Amino acid sequence: MTGREFRRLALRFPETSEKEHQSHPDFRVTGKMFATLGYPGAQWAMVKLTPEQQAEFVAAHPDVFVPVKGGWGLRGATNVKLRLAKAASIRSALAAAWCNTAPKHLARKFEAQL
Repeated sequence: MTGREFRRLALRFPETSEKEHQSHPDFRVTGKMFATLGYPGAQWAMVKLTPEQQAEFVAAHPDVFVPVKGGWGLRGATNVKLRLAKAASIRSALAAAWCNTAPKHLARKFEAQL
């Protein structure tokens, strides 16, 4: 997975926009961030999961998903090693992060289409 591919997947979600946060791209739904690209380095991304979701992704793909260090990681922020990631697992992680962040009515509408 490349940064370009991650960006393309993230921007496919409804009402998603790309902005910049701390000098790296982030992806937002209705103004709230659900993923970033280039953190903590160029070959990384981050998705905002719940702690339970984080545990599932880390257990299923320990070579790809790593909890962010510190308090953010304890709350579910999860780094993604892009070069080792497959599109299906990234799509699933982005969908979870997007649904966690989107307004409830928008998330329900999206989930109903799956």
